[in-house]
Amino acid sequence: MLARVAENLYWMARYLERAEDTARLVNATTLMLMDMPRGASFGWEGLLKVVGLDEAFHRLYDEASETAVMSFLIQDERNPSSIFTCVRHARENTRTFREVLPRESWEWVNELYLYASTHMAHALDRRKRLEVLTEIIRRRQAVVGLLAGTMSRDEAFQFMRLGRNVERADMTTRVLDVSYAINLPYQNSQYYDIVWMSVLHALSAHQMYRRHVGVRATGHKVLAFLLNDVQFPRSVRHCLHEIQSALDELPGAEPMRCLQGMLSLVEGADFRTLAGRGLHEFCDDIQARLADLNEVISRTYFRAAHPQKMTQTLFSLV
Repeated sequence: MLARVAENLYWMARYLERAEDTARLVNATTLMLMDMPRGASFGWEGLLKVVGLDEAFHRLYDEASETAVMSFLIQDERNPSSIFTCVRHARENTRTFREVLPRESWEWVNELYLYASTHMAHALDRRKRLEVLTEIIRRRQAVVGLLAGTMSRDEAFQFMRLGRNVERADMTTRVLDVSYAINLPYQNSQYYDIVWMSVLHALSAHQMYRRHVGVRATGHKVLAFLLNDVQFPRSVRHCLHEIQSALDELPGAEPMRCLQGMLSLVEGADFRTLAGRGLHEFCDDIQARLADLNEVISRTYFRAAHPQKMTQTLFSLV
């Protein structure tokens, strides 16, 4: 496979995953805003730091208000990681390499783009935001289901699998870290449980958590499930195993060596301690390691390719 084709498929998968996961992050934030107790506040500056976009935001906006941050994350085309920008880039990559993908994939990605073009502005209204972004998530999942059900498990599929799971692991840690932006007026485990419940809902993990862990969303149990449960497809450990499986089908040993340290870090984490302190730093560590893995993947497989418009420094956001 040509390096240029491989790189575009890898980034197409990352664009689509980033669009969906940013929608999930915004939905989690919206649900928390609705459930916060009297006297609590949400630090929009903290949310920007969680997604790694605080510097990019302040180059364009003066104040981190809810309206400005939501516009920046949802529809601002000057933000290379906004939902609309990611959908647009995914559409362009899909159009360019239609001969590699199932024919219907172009039609479905184009429909996603058309929906985003006409509805993104509505998502700025808190009352309509959940509905619009949930539809973005649903349409993106339809594309993934189509590709999973109709593509041969060849190199093209493995590069998309790599991109999807690198991005998903990164964004799962960012959704987990959204609690960093919440300032409660007093210590009360009941309200922290609401935060963890919102995180589970944002990742569509609530029902599976109840089946396999328990009814109450306790901090250390939620962290263990979303970081280390090998069977749940949005857990960090599951994503890392998917990356490992994809790398097994591709040449080159360096990406696999880079991956092993992350697996050891997640498997050996003390989740009770992280629930009380150190979660932000732990998530930052994983994100930095994923950025390093992305660099190694690019160096190993895409060296001869023309660089993507959205580069590592702009897109990986570490």
